[in-house]
Amino acid sequence: MMKVRAMTMNNKQNGAVSLFIVIFTTLLISIITVAFIRIMLSDQRQATASDLSQSAYDSAQAGVEDGKRALLDYQAECAKGQAECATAKALMDSTECNKALSKLIPGGYVANQEVMVKKNLADNNVLQQAYTCVKINLLTDDYIGTLSKDGSKLVPLVGVSAFDTVQLEWFNAKDLSGSSTTIDGLSLASPSLLSQSNWTSAAMPNRPSIMRSQLMQFGTGFTLADFEDVNSSGQSNANTLFLYPSSILPGITNNFTENARKVASPGPVNIHCEGSLASGGYACKATLRLPTPIGGGDRTAYLRLTSLYKVAHYKVKLLNGITDVKFDGVEPSIDSTGRANDLFRRVQSRVEVVDTNFPYPDAAVDTTNTFCKNFLITDRASDYSNSCVTP
Repeated sequence: MMKVRAMTMNNKQNGAVSLFIVIFTTLLISIITVAFIRIMLSDQRQATASDLSQSAYDSAQAGVEDGKRALLDYQAECAKGQAECATAKALMDSTECNKALSKLIPGGYVANQEVMVKKNLADNNVLQQAYTCVKINLLTDDYIGTLSKDGSKLVPLVGVSAFDTVQLEWFNAKDLSGSSTTIDGLSLASPSLLSQSNWTSAAMPNRPSIMRSQLMQFGTGFTLADFEDVNSSGQSNANTLFLYPSSILPGITNNFTENARKVASPGPVNIHCEGSLASGGYACKATLRLPTPIGGGDRTAYLRLTSLYKVAHYKVKLLNGITDVKFDGVEPSIDSTGRANDLFRRVQSRVEVVDTNFPYPDAAVDTTNTFCKNFLITDRASDYSNSCVTP
């Protein structure tokens, strides 16, 4: 009898262990399954959010593109006359969402109502995409851009009021090489133009570019000689300065009256650059006082910038003395908010506006390689040669 009881108790213990193992295994499998489902649902939510975010961004970009069309329409209206231009400008200056685009919106404009993004008018917009608010600002605090190595840009200097000073900043964190924020090659030594290999090297990868700045301006009237010669008052309507990165003290104003393209003296001008970009902003800042146009009158001016040796991001500001002057219609800002379902994205873009009634050339020829130009007048085909001869 004792042996039978012992066997019964042992069987009960084995059954309890088996039950415990089954319960533990079931719990473990349940936990793994729930965790897997949570990961799967999380990934699905992230994928959906990513798709909606991209769709909302695309909707915002659609608003930017319509903003560009509105700017072209504004130019066309201003070409018709003052009355038409005033009406178009009132639309552009409105702070009401999408008001500047009212002439372009299919089906008519409704105040502060979003504009659905569709492939065509018959599209039912199953993705629920729209841009909810587009505003265009013709007046901007500055003009920003990027110059490639040895690249040039012509910036129209058009302000909302009179100005006599241009503030130029260049070389920011986007132009740095590697993780270092230290600016290289700054000194008070006499500026010199070095070879490309000597300007930047492994020891000095973050040396800012030299900025060649050229001013072209005229007043109420002008002659071609005003852009070539210096008059009896020492004035010229075309001046060039080579702005050289240096450790010179900040806050110095340089007069834009020298013409370095015609005379060797005084040569490159030392411009203060910060020793580090750890706090952001631009490394180099030049304040340039503009001369009065020959003959006086309202100033029409252009600033041509060329970044020598390196790529450079830059910013241009207008001032009247020490007072900031906004740019007027030179690089408008388009603020667009897009929607996809219940997710929103906002985009702010700068758009360069070129006056179609007064187009200006950037360069007749712009090349960094060999340029060959042959002229030959002949009536014999054998005199023609399609190869350049190096002198």
